[in-house]
Amino acid sequence: MGFLKGLLIRLGSTALAFWLATLLIPGITLDSASASETVVTLVLVAVIFGVVNAVLQPIIKTVGCGFYLLTLGLIALVVNGLLFLLTSWIAHQVGLPFHVDGFWPDAVLGALFVGIVTWILGAVLDRD
Repeated sequence: MGFLKGLLIRLGSTALAFWLATLLIPGITLDSASASETVVTLVLVAVIFGVVNAVLQPIIKTVGCGFYLLTLGLIALVVNGLLFLLTSWIAHQVGLPFHVDGFWPDAVLGALFVGIVTWILGAVLDRD
């Protein structure tokens, strides 16, 4: 039961981070008609973002290990921005009203913001 609780807290905190990103970063939009549609969209986008990160991030880090060392980890901002943009593209393909305008600064700032907010909420809510 602890695993499920941690997963739900992570999903909820990521969805909340995405909602805050849509409010604070002008290039990230969520065009929904109702509050329930907004919540469902945010949860589904959080799931897409989690799956994209879980599948692609380890592969990219393994293949691009040299770039991470060469740039002292700064390439992670580019990679996370691209994964955030990919999340927006997948959300558009499945018909979700979530959109990121472009890579710079919208996707990079969005990925950075969602990562920081999710980390803070994870520390505060103590997923364990």
